[in-house]
Amino acid sequence: MRRGQRKGMPPFAAGLLSLVVLAVATYFGFTKAIPFQHHYTLQAVFPSANNIRKGSPVRIAGVNVGKVTGVGHVEAGQQAALVTMRIDKKGLPIHRDARLKIRPRIFLEGNFFVDVSPGAPSAPTVHDGDRIPINQTSSPVQLDQVLGALQAPTRADLQGLLHELSTVLSGAGGRGYNASIPYWKPAYRDSAIVADALQGTQDGDLSRYIDKAGATAQAIDRNREQLKSLVTDFDTTAAAFAVRDQQLSTAVAELPHTLQAGMPALAALNRSFPAVRGLIRAARPAVRSSGPALDAGTPFVRQARGLVSKPELRGLSHDLRPLVPSLTQLNVRSTPLYQQVSQASSCQNDVILPWTKDKIQDKTFPALGPVYEEATKPLPGLAGESRSGDANGQWFRVMVTTPKFAYPFGTDKYFLTGQPLQGVNPPTPKNHARPPLRADVPCETQQPPDLRTMPDPAPQGTPIAAPSAAAETQALQKTVDFLRKDIKAQGLGLKVSDVPATAKELAR
Repeated sequence: MRRGQRKGMPPFAAGLLSLVVLAVATYFGFTKAIPFQHHYTLQAVFPSANNIRKGSPVRIAGVNVGKVTGVGHVEAGQQAALVTMRIDKKGLPIHRDARLKIRPRIFLEGNFFVDVSPGAPSAPTVHDGDRIPINQTSSPVQLDQVLGALQAPTRADLQGLLHELSTVLSGAGGRGYNASIPYWKPAYRDSAIVADALQGTQDGDLSRYIDKAGATAQAIDRNREQLKSLVTDFDTTAAAFAVRDQQLSTAVAELPHTLQAGMPALAALNRSFPAVRGLIRAARPAVRSSGPALDAGTPFVRQARGLVSKPELRGLSHDLRPLVPSLTQLNVRSTPLYQQVSQASSCQNDVILPWTKDKIQDKTFPALGPVYEEATKPLPGLAGESRSGDANGQWFRVMVTTPKFAYPFGTDKYFLTGQPLQGVNPPTPKNHARPPLRADVPCETQQPPDLRTMPDPAPQGTPIAAPSAAAETQALQKTVDFLRKDIKAQGLGLKVSDVPATAKELAR
């Protein structure tokens, strides 16, 4: 060691280290937090800040678990305050149903703190940076607010209310009030049952009930005079019931016996409903057409009224007397006919007419209209097939094109087409047999025919090479010769021309 060298830390270094230690100690003393570390933050919207400020404590059950780090407005011009808090680890977790209140730290006035109720453990937890809505927060009521609520008019109304209440409860009113107390328990219990039933059994029942109740109230409001009459008549009816309260009590006591005797009758009536529904369904077409029938029959009834008058009735009865036995026999013999007519009418109304309103489903050749429209479209073509003619008789022309595909047609024949077949629709029935016809099953109980089909695949065709002009002319001549020979063999007076049709003739 050299002479004169000092031992220990230099004074400058010691002073700098002391300043650093003092600064760290001061920071921890005031902030009580580790720097450069992320803390759990929580925001809450309060109706009013109530002098809560930055640094105010946050407590759970009286224990400090954090502090307020910021206070601001949710939106400019609004009283609602947005309070930002830093929550320590010991104050976690906080659930979504948590409630926050601003409470005073000193009696009457003074500093405030945020009291946190963390919520139920079964509820989801609040994440870092989330916000508690205003409906889960509250602010304390200040003394000036309490005094401001009891102004002179309010105090006068409260005095009047207490005076009238004392007048009502004095004497007979008080005795009646005391006598009604035993009925409170069943009244509250039954009201709770009714309120629970009004909620419904499924989601949305109560909202639909409120919606329909509003529509009902509007309908009642549109008939105000009738509503007044209803209230007046109800008062009269209630007064009549009050006068006959003993008889009403006796009638109510007999209701269980009446219901016991009426249940079998109601059950029998319920069993008869299917047959009644069938009768109604069968009678509906007749009822719908009865209006025009009655209008058409009214003139006949007017004329018949003169025939059945007293001067005419005797002679008419004498003339109709020989016809009555025959009419009776006709009615008896017509019963089987009317039964068949009834079955045919039911089949027409329940099966045939719904089927005619159906639409054929075909992707390749879609139908433009229902069956009753599409079924009549081929008739004009069939009726006008042989309508053209001249002095030599009727004639028709067949357009012949060059075949491009050949399909087997039997054992030794082929069917020629200009375009390839796309499929077979409707498909060939299985086993090539028609569905069985059940004569013992009523037609109206059957389902209408289903027009939806799955086309069968087209048969395997063979492409035909395009013939030469000479071969095409030769084939056309052979076709014409074959037609002439066939027409002559059948003894028909038709002529076959090999002159090509013009564009004007085809358009006509």
